[in-house]
Amino acid sequence: MSRPAVAIAIGPADPPPALLVKAVESGGATVAGLAEARGLIWAGTPGQFPAELPDTIEWVQLPAAGVEDWFTAGVIAAHPKVQFTSAAGAFAASVAEHALMLLLAGVRYLPEQLRAGSWRQQDFFPHIGSLRGKTVTIVGAGGIGRALIPMLTPLGAHVIAVNRSGRPITGPGIPDTIETISTDHLSRVWPRTDHVIVAAPATAATHHLIDADVLARLKPSSWVINVARGSLIDTDALVTALASGAIAGAGLDVTEPEPLPDGHPLWVLPNAIVTPHDSNPPQLRLAAFADHAGANVERFVNGKDLLAPIDPDRGY
Repeated sequence: MSRPAVAIAIGPADPPPALLVKAVESGGATVAGLAEARGLIWAGTPGQFPAELPDTIEWVQLPAAGVEDWFTAGVIAAHPKVQFTSAAGAFAASVAEHALMLLLAGVRYLPEQLRAGSWRQQDFFPHIGSLRGKTVTIVGAGGIGRALIPMLTPLGAHVIAVNRSGRPITGPGIPDTIETISTDHLSRVWPRTDHVIVAAPATAATHHLIDADVLARLKPSSWVINVARGSLIDTDALVTALASGAIAGAGLDVTEPEPLPDGHPLWVLPNAIVTPHDSNPPQLRLAAFADHAGANVERFVNGKDLLAPIDPDRGY
């Protein structure tokens, strides 16, 4: 006798997006109402989340890779018996591409070239660099970091991957030569670092991880790229470093505050590139989320470990 199909609810849209319905069904489950479901795929905001969940709900898939807003809203604390999973890793390829674009734009002196209104070849030459032979430190070697490494190493860059444990980073396209260190030893890498890519989760421990002290230890040729959360960089310290020439530049897809207000110095500094948190644009987001959710549905149905489980003690 076959076992009953696992029921998964999808919210908050009614009817739910076709891609999420397909994800549930391809994972071996059926779509049902919340009252009949064992799992919930949530595609809405924390403010839209149900105040109460049926006792039958064992697992909730959240739509975001960064879940600090869900902790702030108290959603996860309100349901201590439910296993929440984030979308960490789901959007890694798109965000990694954006990070590489920001870094190359800086190293190749693109902002100044875009502003040029005349042929200034001799002015540009001294400032144009390369990633070949340079050391790029990725702070937060999760999904985004793992996607970035195979993009950087063919360009001749040496990568230092920083993660919480210090365990070696492995995976498709990741060379055995990648150096991995733990966050406890992060201070040791700055003298060796040419460029920094910030891709770590936003937690109390990572608030202003890149501060005035770190910026002072980087090279005048260094670019700092942030595709994580604005709170990981001390904005005032960054503005000072950019204005003084302590570092070469910054590429920011996230800022503190966000949205970045009109008139903020980062809008006018010539060595700052600001994009409006669009490394994971809506037209790509739903399909990537559906793929991630579908993989977790299959794991949930078959009793396997879920992707991107949220640890309330760590905050991500």
